[in-house]
Amino acid sequence: MPKCSKHTYRQLRRTFLLLAMSMLAAVAPTWAFATEDRIGRFEYYQITGQKNLLQIARLNDLGYIELLAANPGIDPWVPERGRTLVLPKAHLLPDAPRRGIVINLAEMRLYFFRKKSGRVLTFPIGIGRMGRETPTGVTHVKEKRKNPTWIPPASIRAERPGLPSEVPPGPRNPLGHYALNLAWQGYVIHGTNKPYGIGRRVSSGCIRLYPEDIALLFRLVSVGTPVVIVYQPVKLGWSGGELYMEVHPTAAQSDELEARGWFTPAVIRTLNDQVRNAAGATSYRVAWDIVYDAARKRRGVPIRITR
Repeated sequence: MPKCSKHTYRQLRRTFLLLAMSMLAAVAPTWAFATEDRIGRFEYYQITGQKNLLQIARLNDLGYIELLAANPGIDPWVPERGRTLVLPKAHLLPDAPRRGIVINLAEMRLYFFRKKSGRVLTFPIGIGRMGRETPTGVTHVKEKRKNPTWIPPASIRAERPGLPSEVPPGPRNPLGHYALNLAWQGYVIHGTNKPYGIGRRVSSGCIRLYPEDIALLFRLVSVGTPVVIVYQPVKLGWSGGELYMEVHPTAAQSDELEARGWFTPAVIRTLNDQVRNAAGATSYRVAWDIVYDAARKRRGVPIRITR
């Protein structure tokens, strides 16, 4: 085998490093300073191979439903080659105190606000399915567990009688490698051995993260960290002196979208009041045609609604 020259070696090494950095950037979660209501930015992904939307979502640290909603009409299992997808990596912050962990069930996304730096980190999550919905309210992190043992609650064992009384750490453990027990009995923020459940309503009420995301969150979160869980399909916020709106499918619409690829329209009865309250004295600048179009489509991306 011919030897590489020092110049060629340096070129190869530089190429490898750039490739590695680009791959890490693709899967990196969104960090931003919470100085405004809007964080992150839109990115794009051109379909070139055989990956389906579940795989593309994982590759880009997104949830399945949010990727599907942002790209209506796409076949999630055999997406058209050459099509460019919108990667919904821009977000409006939920209407909640900006400290600790804030979870918005409507968008299936977790926000973590760092106390000292003022930075916010966001991850896609999997949440409770119909009949096993994740509750809303205020709680806190009660315990941190690395390589946790899973003890199935009686309600789950009643549904699945073949389950053992406990599942030790390992590839069959649904909690993954890290768990943050909440003060609410039986509710946990944890990893998963089924990463394709992220961004979907498939759990028994707990909050799941991709394995790489929970590993980072576990290191940053301490016992006692406050946790606020809300359900806000409509979010409004300011950025650069302009008002933005972000509308997500309801829980029922998310289930429809996953099952059928489309959802039944639903009226947001409080929409006008929400927009006017957010706009305040600048309500005269609101483009109501854009507001109603965004509310109908529910693509889950921030849209500027002031002119």
